[in-house]
Amino acid sequence: MTWDSVLSRASYWLVQPLFSLAGTEVTSFSLATFLLILLVTLVVSRMVKRAADRTVGERFTKNKGTRAAISRLIHYVILLIGLSVALQIVGINMSALFAAGALFAVAIGFAMQHVVQNFVSGVILLVERTIKPGDILEVEGMVVKVMEMGIRTTVVRTWRDEELIMPNSVLSQSIVKNYTMHDEHYRIGVTVGVTYGSDMNLVKQVLGDTASAMQWRMPEPPPRIMLIEFGSSSVDFGVYLSVNDPWMQRVYMAELREAIWFAFKDAGITIAFPQLDVHFDPPIEDSMRRIAEPVAAA
Repeated sequence: MTWDSVLSRASYWLVQPLFSLAGTEVTSFSLATFLLILLVTLVVSRMVKRAADRTVGERFTKNKGTRAAISRLIHYVILLIGLSVALQIVGINMSALFAAGALFAVAIGFAMQHVVQNFVSGVILLVERTIKPGDILEVEGMVVKVMEMGIRTTVVRTWRDEELIMPNSVLSQSIVKNYTMHDEHYRIGVTVGVTYGSDMNLVKQVLGDTASAMQWRMPEPPPRIMLIEFGSSSVDFGVYLSVNDPWMQRVYMAELREAIWFAFKDAGITIAFPQLDVHFDPPIEDSMRRIAEPVAAA
């Protein structure tokens, strides 16, 4: 077998149609070209992502979440462009392809409406950048940290170190509290009730000194002590501090409560607990006294 015959046979198989797509015959050569363009697109996407990450980090922002969101958005844009170029080079008419797949898209549209909804929500989140990897959020009563943002889902971590896969539609359509949207400053507060017979000036002084002694608090603004309510069994005070790590708020509040407990013990201040005083009308008191007299005499 000569080289000419080998090349002739290879050329024949390369141009031999494999199947037809949107009115265009797909050959082995066109399919290989399509796959090669996709491979080059992936390589270019990674290179551009790395370059963009360095450029954005050095010139625009040092926030890791922002850089990750921009890099991910660039990655999807390059992939979309590469896919379009690959289809055009192969010879597939995009308009004909869309027309051919219109009925099929309508058929599966109802089944994939949630997938499409999450996909669109992911694009919106990546473009708006109101939520970024590393942010601390409160979503549907849960406080979570954003670990990774995808085009359809977002991976978050709870205080118990549980990783949850959350649909992007939840983040884009629900009321979300972002503790770190503009900065990481966060105000924590605990309440404590003391008895009505306590020295209120001493209570405020002890609370202020205890709060000021917390090493993890931010120096500014200073701690704030407020009398927030006259309760049924106690006078309730609030202690408020500023911290720079919202993710640690549970630990910080636990340490603050423990410090207040021991400070009140040393100062002789009583932490109030629910009490109920029962007063009887005079006829009822007289009846109870008469019932108790025979018992006492016996």
